[in-house]
Amino acid sequence: MANTKSAAKRARQTQREALRNRQVLNRIRTLSKRAGNASPQAGEITALISAIDKAAKRGIIHRNAAIRRKARLMRVRATAAK
Repeated sequence: MANTKSAAKRARQTQREALRNRQVLNRIRTLSKRAGNASPQAGEITALISAIDKAAKRGIIHRNAAIRRKARLMRVRATAAK
């Protein structure tokens, strides 16, 4: 239990931010699964890249982690195109 009003407010804010971050990460996971299908549509891959970039910009995932995820996605996409 928080001892001060500011600590209680900080706890509430942390709960809200954690919920928002979980939603973003779940969306990225869902889009990743859709993009991983045998013949993903271009719109799904674009949506995934956009979601990853937004998450990195907001600090939900690390910048380098976002770059790594996009690189892996592009590598799989390039081999699938061959």
